[in-house]
Amino acid sequence: MISRTQISTRATIVQVALLSACVCAAAFAQQASPLPGGALRIIPAEGQPAAACPLRHTDVQADIVGFVGRVTVRQVFENPLDRKIEAVYVFPLPQNAAVDEMVMIVGERRIVGQVKERGEAREIYEAARAAGHVASLLDQERPNIFTQSVANIEPGVQVTIEISYVEALRYEDGVFEWVFPMVVGPRYIPGGGSAPAPLTNGRPTQQVPDADKITPPVTPKGTRAGHDISLTVNIDAGLEIHDLASVLHKIDAVSPDATRATVTLRDAAEIPNRDFILRYSLAAQRIGDAFLMHEDARGKFFTLILQPPRRIVPREVMPRELVFVLDTSGSMNGFPMEKSKALMATMVDSMRPGDTFNIITFAGNTRILWNAPRPNTDANRGEAQTFLSSLRGSGGTEMMKAIDAALVQTRPAPSESGAMPIRIVCFLTDGYVGNDMAIIDAIQKNADTTRVFSFGIGNSANRYLLDGMASAGRGEAEYVTLASKGDDAVARFNERVLAPVLTDIDIDFGDLPVADVFPKRVPDLFSAKPIMIHGRLTGEPSGTVTIRGNTGSGAYEQSIAVAAPDSPPDNKALASLWARAKVGALMNRDLAAAQRGQFPDELKQQVTALGVEFGLMTQFTSFVAVEEMTVTVGGEPMKVQVPVEMPAGVSYDGVFGMGGRVEGLSSQNISLFGGTADGRIRAAKSLGRPAPSVPARRGFRGAAVLREAAEDMPLDADRGAQIKPADKLDAALRGLAAKVKRDGADGSLTVEDVKVIDWRVDLMIYLRDTSDATLEALRKLGFVQTGESKTIRLLLGTFDVRKLDELAKLEAVIRIKPVAG
Repeated sequence: MISRTQISTRATIVQVALLSACVCAAAFAQQASPLPGGALRIIPAEGQPAAACPLRHTDVQADIVGFVGRVTVRQVFENPLDRKIEAVYVFPLPQNAAVDEMVMIVGERRIVGQVKERGEAREIYEAARAAGHVASLLDQERPNIFTQSVANIEPGVQVTIEISYVEALRYEDGVFEWVFPMVVGPRYIPGGGSAPAPLTNGRPTQQVPDADKITPPVTPKGTRAGHDISLTVNIDAGLEIHDLASVLHKIDAVSPDATRATVTLRDAAEIPNRDFILRYSLAAQRIGDAFLMHEDARGKFFTLILQPPRRIVPREVMPRELVFVLDTSGSMNGFPMEKSKALMATMVDSMRPGDTFNIITFAGNTRILWNAPRPNTDANRGEAQTFLSSLRGSGGTEMMKAIDAALVQTRPAPSESGAMPIRIVCFLTDGYVGNDMAIIDAIQKNADTTRVFSFGIGNSANRYLLDGMASAGRGEAEYVTLASKGDDAVARFNERVLAPVLTDIDIDFGDLPVADVFPKRVPDLFSAKPIMIHGRLTGEPSGTVTIRGNTGSGAYEQSIAVAAPDSPPDNKALASLWARAKVGALMNRDLAAAQRGQFPDELKQQVTALGVEFGLMTQFTSFVAVEEMTVTVGGEPMKVQVPVEMPAGVSYDGVFGMGGRVEGLSSQNISLFGGTADGRIRAAKSLGRPAPSVPARRGFRGAAVLREAAEDMPLDADRGAQIKPADKLDAALRGLAAKVKRDGADGSLTVEDVKVIDWRVDLMIYLRDTSDATLEALRKLGFVQTGESKTIRLLLGTFDVRKLDELAKLEAVIRIKPVAG
């Protein structure tokens, strides 16, 4: 039986990377008839009729049998313009997906994509694009973020891309879960590279060199990228299906018999802004052990599924030190923040009498409630609850600082009885960061004896990061949607940390001829989920596998007999699952280097070889397909980038500030370049036109400056520390007046990126308060305000460089930075 998951996204609109084609919201455009839901439309600068979008729709077909799903994603691109285009679309897939097939369909022709080393695939694609051939390129930016590029789509022509992957479903406590992610959430980029506004990309930084590739443009507030989403999931479970339910979407379900089900999305106008999460249980509460095999020209592969014992609560419970780490960044602003606070409040109230605890929050900086963990008393819980109730979401997501505070700077202290407590660090976050690989690597290197648990908050959390954090910290990941009841999640957390199911796990294969088994080290089990082992066979499977470990009552051992089936079923997905597991193991050896783009050559070659041999997407291999029989005409294709939705529940104000508006633009046009003078110059250069004249004084640049300022909020802003006046001035401002006097002309001088005109310079001033007295003191010194942040105490304006020392002496001033010219 072939199962289908169909997701159709029509009227998903693009961000056009030329000034001659601007994206405009239909709700704003007087001349365009609005689409249902206020969808975006392409409005050419010459004023031709509005066009539809390059991404016509997405169709997903999935075959779910037992633990394994085979999924095919169909993306249909259509060119509505009168010139050929290149479409670029950034989209998510499950973080554990093994992408092993890609086909491009042009007319009646199907061109099967080939896996090549990433650089080679890019060269083939660019050569085909330059020659006028229709071509497609699929890159993996993260295990859960992919980029699809399609070149030379002729006007009115459709090009379909089929992407196929296999994955193992999540199974825990008798419940199967299938997740299809629909949107890439906005990533915070450490180092000042976050996207400054809707319809813009992030900028590469030293910490995240590929920031522009993992931050697709987000549609403006009040608009949407597309509509008309249909979804169908067919399940062939083999056992009677019970409790079939969707977490975030309304569905209809039809069952041809008790062991199969077909699920469809009820609302055809759903927006692709949250994960589709489907859960179901089977008649049997426990699934039996299984040994699955596949053999082809590349060898013999197996997947071993072992069921753990039931949870046993020990008689003596060890003391615990609980550290709760809460993300209070801008993307958590609003409902996600309130959900997290409520969840953490419940966790604090549900601690055991002998526990100690502390709370850490992180955004641009970290805050620690107490200098050391405190006992679980009524007074301490009350103080913690008061602290939690005051939290608000704003600023960047500097998670690495929280890792340092929770895992590096602190270590567990003995309890009153002298016993070392079990130390548990629990992170609550949406995971919207660009340096996710480096964060996982940092936990892997610094967790030591601490257990790390993660709670993904929201409807489209970064599951690659959250799963990776828990795995690296030998804990568990839990996902709490904005519609979920937090009490259930807290109950599961308390059950897990009270009594792990099985620890110190060892798999003994005896005389079985196995090789290249992954994972190399089986993590401890904190919930009733199966152990899945992927490996290769060097001979016929005949023997006994023994699993050993420790439960709450002592040592555990179980053996199962393994033999090759007489007529093995078609399990070719096992080869891809094994290759994907080995790639993951190789990448985990140095994720921090992979994050910096400096992955060791020896490991890179091994990953590349696996990708090429197994036709698998990896960080270093890509799919490329070229239609050589058709040559398009009309010069260089116009590049368009498909924007994505803002994830449901995420605040535009929290992510971008300024209400999520695109600053500096008319209500009729929304340009890729943001509407600033800088943007107009870049746009003109891209068209080969003379740069427009720009006023010498830039003044307030809106959301871009405020975003950068929020990310760089001073550490002392909330601590009330005393700062020396000289330390308040940015290095670029120190001695600037003397330089202007010595080298300037009429009080004007440009020093690197700092521009002084008529002795005045554009500044960002961070303040302890914005009281009337502070504002009056600034006015008396001659400060002319041009903008301000409502979420942090920051003013923007112009100031006389000859009075900078006087400005720094004001007690309310924390830091003074120039606005780069």
